[in-house]
Amino acid sequence: MSDHQQARFVDRHIGPDAAAVTTMLDVIGVASLDDLAAKALPAGILDGLAADGRAPGLDRLPPAATEEQALAELRALADTNTVATSMIGQGYFDTLTPPVLRRNILENPAWYTAYTPYQPEISQGRLEALLNFQTMVCDLTGLEVANASMLDEATAAAEAMTLMHRAVKGPDNRLAVDTDIYAQTAAVLATRAEPLGIEVVRADLTQGLPDGDFFGAIVQLPGASGRIVDWTSLVSECHERGALVAVGADLLALTLITSPGEVGADVAFGTSQRFGVPMGFGGPHAGYLAVHAKHARQLPGRLVGVSVDADGAPAYRLALQTREQHIRRDKATSNICTAQVLLAVMAAMYASYHGADGLTAIARRVHGHADAIAAALGDALVHDTYFDTVLARVPGRADDVIAAAKAKGINLWRVDADHVSVSCDEATTDAHVAAVLEAFGAAEPDVPGATDIATRTSEFLTHPAFTRYRTETEMMRYLRSLADKDLALDRTMIPLGSCTMKLNAAAEMEPITWPEFARQHPFAPASDNPGLRRLIADLQDWLTAITGYDEVSLQPNAGSQGEYAGLLAIKAYHVARGEAGRDICLIPSSAHGTNAASAALAGMRVVVVACRPNGDVDLDDLRAKVAEHADRIAALMITYPSTHGVYEHDIAEICAAVHDNGGQVYVDGANLNALVGLARPGRFGGDVSHLNLHKTFCIPHGGGGPGVGPVAVRSHLAPYLPGHPLAEELPDEHTVSAAPYGSASILPITWAYIRMMGADGLRAASLTAIASANYIARRLDEYYPVLYTGENGMVAHECILDLRGITKDTGVTVDDVAKRLADYGFHAPTMSFPVAGTLMVEPTESESLAEVDAFCDAMIAIRAEIDRVGSGEWSVDDNPLRGAPHTAECLLVADWNHPYTREQAAYPLGKGFRPKVWPPVRRIDGAYGDRNLVCSCPPIEAFA
Repeated sequence: MSDHQQARFVDRHIGPDAAAVTTMLDVIGVASLDDLAAKALPAGILDGLAADGRAPGLDRLPPAATEEQALAELRALADTNTVATSMIGQGYFDTLTPPVLRRNILENPAWYTAYTPYQPEISQGRLEALLNFQTMVCDLTGLEVANASMLDEATAAAEAMTLMHRAVKGPDNRLAVDTDIYAQTAAVLATRAEPLGIEVVRADLTQGLPDGDFFGAIVQLPGASGRIVDWTSLVSECHERGALVAVGADLLALTLITSPGEVGADVAFGTSQRFGVPMGFGGPHAGYLAVHAKHARQLPGRLVGVSVDADGAPAYRLALQTREQHIRRDKATSNICTAQVLLAVMAAMYASYHGADGLTAIARRVHGHADAIAAALGDALVHDTYFDTVLARVPGRADDVIAAAKAKGINLWRVDADHVSVSCDEATTDAHVAAVLEAFGAAEPDVPGATDIATRTSEFLTHPAFTRYRTETEMMRYLRSLADKDLALDRTMIPLGSCTMKLNAAAEMEPITWPEFARQHPFAPASDNPGLRRLIADLQDWLTAITGYDEVSLQPNAGSQGEYAGLLAIKAYHVARGEAGRDICLIPSSAHGTNAASAALAGMRVVVVACRPNGDVDLDDLRAKVAEHADRIAALMITYPSTHGVYEHDIAEICAAVHDNGGQVYVDGANLNALVGLARPGRFGGDVSHLNLHKTFCIPHGGGGPGVGPVAVRSHLAPYLPGHPLAEELPDEHTVSAAPYGSASILPITWAYIRMMGADGLRAASLTAIASANYIARRLDEYYPVLYTGENGMVAHECILDLRGITKDTGVTVDDVAKRLADYGFHAPTMSFPVAGTLMVEPTESESLAEVDAFCDAMIAIRAEIDRVGSGEWSVDDNPLRGAPHTAECLLVADWNHPYTREQAAYPLGKGFRPKVWPPVRRIDGAYGDRNLVCSCPPIEAFA
């Protein structure tokens, strides 16, 4: 074997080696991976290999690079970027990330490879960190309830709009939006409002609410111009007229100025970016949304709450989960399925590390630098109340001032030909201030500015979570203690169906903290970031090659946002063709709940298509629905392979039935890990798809976010892809995220993955993932029936294990099995989705045969435990499954009053099976937590 072959990244990424693959294929009963593909996929969509052995379309990909080569190429791209001093502001600020947080959170796989905390007993660490985030937001905004993060500030504003619209419950559909809000926020509000029939009225709300009826008003604090306004009188007027008020508030400014809650506002939204999270050319960052307690059940997204475990100890969990889209579907009030957990953790720990005094000191220093600039500007100053941003009047000189500052390595914000805005932040120095004043041609004042904006009198961040960890030693240990309470990919496979929890290689992760990528402002001059733009263009080209589409937008910063953007493109396409009446979206009954929620948000009516007993779309019912609604059909949304983990053989006919009646086909890309290199949705019938870069393309889940959900389209839909008002190269319409390219700072992860895998490696990954899933299906089918298979008895990249008969016969539930897996050292598969009472298992290609076998051994051993319950040896209410998970503390009791032993509880397959993971809490009482909703840090006495 040559040195180059030894260094192939694909051999490090894919878990099973050639011998392991042969073993799996023998169990499955096929001769080769290609034979498996031929039996699993419909022949009509399966891409044949070209003469050179490459899959069609993938010839546009460069040959696979080694890790060293890919990192060298990324370094070359990074070196073409300029790390300027950003004083642009507009919602994005430079920040100084404490190295202890960067190393122990952002660069730590214990944090970035974790999954959404749906299994709370093995997610207590990140749930506690998220509770800290919620507490931080509540304290600073003066409101009682905050959720566990939003995708960004602009989408948080859009969610605030729809929340107020629901809460007011009146017939009025008008929203007043102040003229002094960020342009990107206004753009996302306009996109979201139009399909919902909400009329956005822009006005100077310092003059009061315009005439007429409104359900709400949205203002910024400080405004986009930097101006600080006391909104008390507007809030009073709105409330008198039956409207609610949402304030987009800067969390750092709120350490000094009166909070939204204290002036009577109903909602606060914004971003926590400047709390230690780099600008990253626009993301990812944790947005926030906070409300009064009376609106807690209207909050979209995720909410961490406090409950108790089986022993009565305090424990954390996701609260009010009935709001999730897979339950409410087209009645859902939001399509958001993810959060920005990793970034929320960063922001919360930044607040914890600095504490109230430290944050206030940073805020005073930021304001002091703005003060110095304002004092020197004199009569050119537009507003005399400001926090960090100063607006200067420079008639006809704006371009000259911008150029003079740029020559000194500083980017300012050009408002128009006569006005320039300067924003200070944590990284601003006295030297920066002096350079800016030179650019304006202003002399430094003899007496520095000394305006006092401090109007806040209330305390904040008084909980021990924000007072204990001032030294690096204490913070390091706190972060380690939290990580030890969680099961992430660094300790076990996470076999979650629909979620593709695969390897996030260190070489892919390394570049995201490089300052050339991380310290880029999304609205900086294009000349500052040619390397990032080249990387984005590469990704767009590679993703279209892989999917068979023609163009792709990287703006959507979650899969849900990609769905939404794709449906908006379909809707705009129909309108442009004079068919605005097409408003029906056909969705199979098996679909993920975000599909229906996205359709509703896009202003479409959902018509459900039935599925056959084998899980496939019922072609007869589809044809009947198509015939019934022929001239109203906008789109069909279909997941492929299906949500049931099967390649439906009727996919070409399904697409044709919709196309023949003027509709478009949306292929949900959630399961693309079973297609890459094998079949291209843009060639077998799809008009548009979203892709999950946090699934198929290796961006880590980060405990529940970040994600990236690019939307790919055929050429006829390309004019309707997301635009942005502050990106010259993009149109102005259909903005879905705050930044032009969404969460751009994590795109190097996917670039590196594709670059190192190459065409052959990507195809091998798909085939190996399919082989691993079929191997599990064969090994476990006699213990837990596999619910759905394709025509040749094959599954795709995941399989559904049916426990409904077991539950009926023994009383043991999927919850029992999921919790018991923690005692064996495994994360549970996906529970009760898409079918209640089942477990959906997806091994991915990066798990070795040894790990897959260990999981199967655990599941087989659990089935033996279930049989002992079924035989009556153990009662339904007292057995190791119902008692799971078992903590060390629950075993260390004098009187063990259970029919199974301590050893059976803790080491069910013996002490040598795998490294022991001790869950930190026992099974959590979810109902108790919903009845007694507590969503911020409980008093320390609760843990006594």
